[in-house]
Amino acid sequence: MSGEIRPLIDIRGVRKQFRSRSGTFLEALTDTSLAVQSKQFVCIVGPSGCGKSTLLRMIAGLETISGGAITIDGVPITGPRRDIGLVFQSPVLLPWRTILKNILVPAEVLKLDSAASLRRGHDLLHLVGLDGFADRYPDELSGGMRQRAAIARALMHDPAILLMDEPFGALDALTREAMNLELLRIWQASTKTVVLVTHSIEEAILLSDKVAVFSPRPGFIRELIDVPIARPRSAATRSDPVFIRLAERLRSHFEASAAA
Repeated sequence: MSGEIRPLIDIRGVRKQFRSRSGTFLEALTDTSLAVQSKQFVCIVGPSGCGKSTLLRMIAGLETISGGAITIDGVPITGPRRDIGLVFQSPVLLPWRTILKNILVPAEVLKLDSAASLRRGHDLLHLVGLDGFADRYPDELSGGMRQRAAIARALMHDPAILLMDEPFGALDALTREAMNLELLRIWQASTKTVVLVTHSIEEAILLSDKVAVFSPRPGFIRELIDVPIARPRSAATRSDPVFIRLAERLRSHFEASAAA
């Protein structure tokens, strides 16, 4: 239809097969479709091994597609793109570089203007709440602070899209809850399109505009659930009746899978 808004990320009928050492094929994803609009926050939840991270890597251009198609702003993905930032479960900061110099890595790789990049680096330190830590080293920061630095680094080259693979999975529960709220603040300030993979039902509902629920392997999107909770959100959002109902709805998917 001519009146439709073209999604920024358009995933249509995507499949992914891996070949084992014995020569047999393992299907990780099958017939997966998802549309993500510009500036939308989408979370992907599902059991371990269902292909969530594989899909994220295909969007990033780090994995080939066995079938179907993924386009960004109408252009098929053929490899890594400059308009995508990546955040993984481990911050993977370079231990011999200060926090500011870690954040500046994408600018150096892409050969961006050094003076402008330095200013942006300091702006990003402020955005992620690391003012005063520019000259510290990764081993001097807590796990949550290192992950903030990793988010700042992913934003360094001002990508339109931020892909996040279990970014808070290695953190303790209290730090993880605090980082959820920090990410909401950073996303609202940066207006990026975010796709985040998580195992946490509560995290997915708190953060996202919609949640894609994956089946066990071979993965596909079993249900796409809108999250009609007003923004801005806070810790109190978790006690919202709509939040509680959505959590029960999501949890029922995984309870059914476990019982099957």
